[in-house]
Amino acid sequence: MLQSIAQRFFGSANDREVKRLQGIVAQINALEPDVEKLTDDQLRARTDEFRRKYQDGADLDDLLPDAFATVREAAK
Repeated sequence: MLQSIAQRFFGSANDREVKRLQGIVAQINALEPDVEKLTDDQLRARTDEFRRKYQDGADLDDLLPDAFATVREAAK
């Protein structure tokens, strides 16, 4: 019973995860207009840029929206 009350106020674990990911999806979608203008060579260059940033200590969570937007455009 206590669990069902808490779930009503805070949502299930799945609800919380979906809510967290919606913010990331919004960031990825916001990048689409800029990324879709890039050529194939520019998209490849972004991959190298992500590698450099990661090697320089960038957090993967910070690179995630740009990387996903790039991959999505490359897959089109």
